[in-house]
Amino acid sequence: MTSSAAARAVPGSLALGGHQVWPPVVLAPMAGITNVAFRQLCREQGGGLYVCEMVTTRALVERNPRTMRMIAFGGDERPRSLQLYGVDPETTAAAVRMVVEEDLADHIDLNFGCPVPKVTRKGGGAALPWRRRLFARLVRAAVAAAAPAGVPVTVKMRKGIDDDHLTYVEAGLAAQEAGVAAVALHARTAEQRYSGSADWDAIATLKQALDVPVLGNGDIWEADDALRMLERTGADGVVVGRGCLGRPWLFADLAAAFAGRSDRVLPDLGQVAGTMRRHAELLAEWLGSERDGCTDFRKHVAWYLKGFPVGGELRRALAMINSLAELDDLLGKLDPVEPFPTQTLGQPRGRTNSPGKVYLPDGWLSDRDSDVVPAGAEMDDSGG
Repeated sequence: MTSSAAARAVPGSLALGGHQVWPPVVLAPMAGITNVAFRQLCREQGGGLYVCEMVTTRALVERNPRTMRMIAFGGDERPRSLQLYGVDPETTAAAVRMVVEEDLADHIDLNFGCPVPKVTRKGGGAALPWRRRLFARLVRAAVAAAAPAGVPVTVKMRKGIDDDHLTYVEAGLAAQEAGVAAVALHARTAEQRYSGSADWDAIATLKQALDVPVLGNGDIWEADDALRMLERTGADGVVVGRGCLGRPWLFADLAAAFAGRSDRVLPDLGQVAGTMRRHAELLAEWLGSERDGCTDFRKHVAWYLKGFPVGGELRRALAMINSLAELDDLLGKLDPVEPFPTQTLGQPRGRTNSPGKVYLPDGWLSDRDSDVVPAGAEMDDSGG
């Protein structure tokens, strides 16, 4: 880190209701990724708020077995952070009441940022803020249901459906009026999906418009990116998603950066192999089966090895493991002293794609003030 970066103002803790989060870093919910095991691995690196995978309100209320497993937390996770996806204010309120009454989480985030077709074509995720009355009614219902227990509610959203249908400032103001504790903005439109560059200027615009804390999301690949975002936008914290894939030590870098330190983690291949083994072991423990844990771990292999000179045959074998013993044998074939590939620093990780059509319910754009819940909007299962 440069001397000028080190001299930047160190942000304070992020206040979410009665919770103080420091550093002001949030792990973004990622389907199939941010389970108990991955959150523990990241928490071992540094502090922050670690959010579980998104679950649907209907699936939660109906106690869908898969959903109930997804909302599990480690015994030492505090605050426990849960993200809900819903379209119907009444179902959302029922889900929040369930969380509160059964003490399932300490913080609730509402998803208004998901751009995938199965969500937006039902009027949910990034599509919902366009229907401003329905959006406001849903957020008010969630906040009211959480208020008796003092559980803070936040919202995460995108800039809008596309550049011709931006909603983020209006939605942010409506969420603030409804009583949310903070607003997070992924500074892309739903049409962009995960393509192009995040519009950090939009985060600055939202920060200027709101009194509640604003969190910035998008293109945080390194700790210094987080410092630059806060310096440029005035945001109160950052949300980190794809940047930590195969790099849980990014949270150690973020803690150092927010403490004003210049040290950064650059693990050699032997240290990366140790982290991979730890990750697979935690997954096996959480899933209750070594085979299931190793199967779930396979998708992480390419992210961990990004940039390292590891042959294709060994990479393929690692991505097909069925046991920890098999993983140990293959990891033993890596060169432990191979230095970290610094040429990968600052590069995008995880999903990258092209802009795409946003699928919406029929007539969705024609009436902004309708608060009618689309038929079949609520999904009865969670996950990607």
